[in-house]
Amino acid sequence: MNRTQTLVLGFFVVVVGIVVAVRLAAPNVYRQALQLPSGSSRLQLAFLAALLGVIAVLEVGVVRRWRWTFWLIMVAFLAGALRVPAVAFQFLGFVRGSLPAWYLLVQLAIGIAQFAVGLAMMAGYRRAGVWGSF
Repeated sequence: MNRTQTLVLGFFVVVVGIVVAVRLAAPNVYRQALQLPSGSSRLQLAFLAALLGVIAVLEVGVVRRWRWTFWLIMVAFLAGALRVPAVAFQFLGFVRGSLPAWYLLVQLAIGIAQFAVGLAMMAGYRRAGVWGSF
């Protein structure tokens, strides 16, 4: 495994940790973020299980260097830059939202990190092709 693969896998581990921590520490925020009806703990757990399943498939793709996972992850990570204006618009009141400020800041940090990993993936691709080390 090279640096690019390690970075992507590390990002996934951190994000899963954050999602699980929010689910356990602030279930109401988790429910609001997913826009689920109150009293929907089974639905919350089903969403978490589905998310973990998708991330597990992507992690296998990273380890096995599947081309389609590279492109999917890189495009999704570069799109993480869109979180920055989205959070800014919520803080400025242009977009209505009832999520707490700490959650928005977590989303902002994830978006910035996601975009940085996407840039590293792009640098690795330009240097050595798909799943090339940056």
